[in-house]
Amino acid sequence: MALFLKWEKADYIMGVWKMEESLEELLLLLPEHDYYEEQLAGLKAPHRKIEFLSVRVLLFTLLRQHAPIWYRKSGKPYLKDSKYSVSISHTKGYAAVILSHHNSVGIDIEQYGKRVQRVLYKFVRDDEVIQSYLGDDVWSMLLHWSAKETLFKCIDQSEIDFKEHLHIFPFAPQSQGRFEACEYKTPEKKHFDIEYFLNDDFVMTWYVG
Repeated sequence: MALFLKWEKADYIMGVWKMEESLEELLLLLPEHDYYEEQLAGLKAPHRKIEFLSVRVLLFTLLRQHAPIWYRKSGKPYLKDSKYSVSISHTKGYAAVILSHHNSVGIDIEQYGKRVQRVLYKFVRDDEVIQSYLGDDVWSMLLHWSAKETLFKCIDQSEIDFKEHLHIFPFAPQSQGRFEACEYKTPEKKHFDIEYFLNDDFVMTWYVG
């Protein structure tokens, strides 16, 4: 079992799965083998199959029941015949899932890497501030990107421009914490408290509200 992290709060449950198993090992961790094998037939790339099953194993580990994931036209996932709201993310080597009975949720996980520096101009606004963590700006850049991915999932609208419509307020990165954000896409211009966690391999952001 490769359950890497698990949080259980009053209003949500969240976990991170470290992808270490083979396809065969992942299938053994799931009920309804025929169901999942049939879904795997539609995927060609081996890494996509691993991601697909890792998310389902993590979901089963958190809920302890078979809960098929369906998708709306927007791409937003949901659990049919379940009271839980769900959000899903994966990056190289890890999958993340968050669930809540009473609130909408969004989650994003991003592997640490300096490639984000090359696309910074596409998603960081002039009024946003990149502050170093342990002398490294990349952590803050990744947190900005990850938080905007989380916001995108929460707003669930098309044609969202990460630079124009999403705003991260200045914050000093720590190993774990929260910061404020807002969106300018909808008339409500909703504000968000984004929570985050830094690991040596990844950054993760999530929202429950």
